[in-house]
Amino acid sequence: MARVLNKLNDRMIRGLSKEGRHSDGGGLYLQIAPSGSRSWVYAWKTGAKRTVIGLGGYPAIGLAEAREIAADNRRMVAAGLNPLTERRKTAAVTTFKEAVAQFLDPQRLASWRNLKHRDQWAMTLGPAYCAAILDLPVNRVNAEAVLSVLKPIWTSKAETASRLRGRIERVLAFAEARGWRPEGKNPAQWKNGLDAILPPRQRLQRGHHRALAYHDVPAFMHRLTALPGVSAMALRFIILTAARCGEAVGARWSEIDLPKKIWTVPASRMKAKREHRVPLSDAVVDILNLMIANKVGDFVFPGQLHNRPMSAGSVEMLLRRMKVQGAITIHGFRSSFRDWAGDATHFPRDVAEQALAHRVGDSTEQAYRRSDALEKRRALMQAWAGYCQAGARESSEVAFHG
Repeated sequence: MARVLNKLNDRMIRGLSKEGRHSDGGGLYLQIAPSGSRSWVYAWKTGAKRTVIGLGGYPAIGLAEAREIAADNRRMVAAGLNPLTERRKTAAVTTFKEAVAQFLDPQRLASWRNLKHRDQWAMTLGPAYCAAILDLPVNRVNAEAVLSVLKPIWTSKAETASRLRGRIERVLAFAEARGWRPEGKNPAQWKNGLDAILPPRQRLQRGHHRALAYHDVPAFMHRLTALPGVSAMALRFIILTAARCGEAVGARWSEIDLPKKIWTVPASRMKAKREHRVPLSDAVVDILNLMIANKVGDFVFPGQLHNRPMSAGSVEMLLRRMKVQGAITIHGFRSSFRDWAGDATHFPRDVAEQALAHRVGDSTEQAYRRSDALEKRRALMQAWAGYCQAGARESSEVAFHG
């Protein structure tokens, strides 16, 4: 009789409190200690002998990751191998660099198939910050080694340092689960660990992305429209659709329905992981018609590499070259749009929020609201495009340097 797998889910795990082992099936258990701490274990039998090995703590090792490791162990057992013995063989020779590579392997976890997300992790866990520990055997990466990476940037790059600490902690937890490190306290953990050595970091003051006042947007658009190149086209597209930069520069022709004037961004490319339909104003359609006349590959805004999109950095460079006073950001144009919609129009608040792909209402309202108000948003985006373009020459001059 086949074993039942995947008995648990994340919601069930959050609700568990009873001490002991809770089976996910196939030899994988979530173990809750008397102290309330949680960890994964894998158990198997060889003849009459039952062996249990730890796979790492929860939530540092998540459910999906624990299942992947348990599946590897089951394959070893099926091949007549002892998982405990096999992982000891590799423990002494696996470096931190090799542990990072396996941790970020897109074949291991589907989440790493988001190339941008994976590249961010790979950059911070690579030579740029972790050169001092890359070649260390992963079982020799101790608190002193972690501090050698974090101390130089802890105050000067507080946000980066905090993210890096968390990423190192995840890699070391992964290494422990693989048996490359002894079980015990993770040397990169913050609470009851590095918090006793490093000063508390200054919380990131998020505030708002620096935005251009909406009454200055028409003059900015007038100047932008006169600039040649794909980057200028992309920035105009971003402003007129009120889209996030990454969503816009990654747009594919397969997402665009020109006859219906709709751009459908798939859930996989959206921040909220929900499909988002964007009604296209006449001005945006004009941009797309210019781009399609010179179509190269699958992407609306092609980059230098074959069949790859242009980078967000190219658009940011263009904005910097335009030298707008106040160091505005690309994301800030979403705020310009939202301020204009709220201050200068009578469109309902929820229509403006949906145009920005924000969630509207509480969970109950979201459950019952099935419509995305596409036609109301179409009128809003057409009005925004008209505002951006019609007043360009009459609007007050935007302050530029140079």
